[in-house]
Amino acid sequence: MGQRKRLMAERLKEVKKTTAIAKLNDNPTSPRKMRLVADTIRGVEVNKALDLLHFSKREPSIKLEKLLRSAIANWEAKNPDNAKELDNGNVYVKTIMVGEGRTIKRVRPMPQGRAGRIRKRSNHVTIVLDVKPAAEEAK
Repeated sequence: MGQRKRLMAERLKEVKKTTAIAKLNDNPTSPRKMRLVADTIRGVEVNKALDLLHFSKREPSIKLEKLLRSAIANWEAKNPDNAKELDNGNVYVKTIMVGEGRTIKRVRPMPQGRAGRIRKRSNHVTIVLDVKPAAEEAK
């Protein structure tokens, strides 16, 4: 039983060597708006994703582009020998997750002496980059 766990742990280490992660916490944009932009680059090759974000008119694309550049730098730091993989177009956005962050609550005056609540939402974004498997490269 112990040997099987050790083998699984070694396999996980090998997988983590090729992946790179970047996180953005408490970004002051609503998660719904961020997900619209994040969906456009999910599963896309990294250089194409940078172009999509750079030329997008949506405001969250600015922060996502910066985060994607950070993930690319993390991937390059982890894989100095495989720098040509970026140029070949084999590195892609494996997963991108947008979660809800903390919500700041404010009060705004409303008609008839009432008070209305304003919710200023934020989000957390996580990007995972990976290299395409050899089977997909042949196609």
